[in-house]
Amino acid sequence: MTTSDVMDIAAQALTLASKLALPILVTALAVGLLISLLQSLTQVQDVTLTFVPKLIAVGVVIVLAGDWMLTQLVSSTQLLFSRIPDLLGG
Repeated sequence: MTTSDVMDIAAQALTLASKLALPILVTALAVGLLISLLQSLTQVQDVTLTFVPKLIAVGVVIVLAGDWMLTQLVSSTQLLFSRIPDLLGG
């Protein structure tokens, strides 16, 4: 296993992590922005008001995109396991 192999695996892991986190983070950001805008318009400044809609929205995204996320994770893990003999030089 060379340094370039390690760097390649690390780059793939970071890419996969960001790809899997993107739907959840974008949803939480969009819901937080909408709720903050609504709070600014109505002047209701309650911290807990943003938590529940974000929690519900993230839960919905996990339900909808969970199968895709799990498929991506499993295929990446299978690819990494299949590369073990080549990485060890066998």
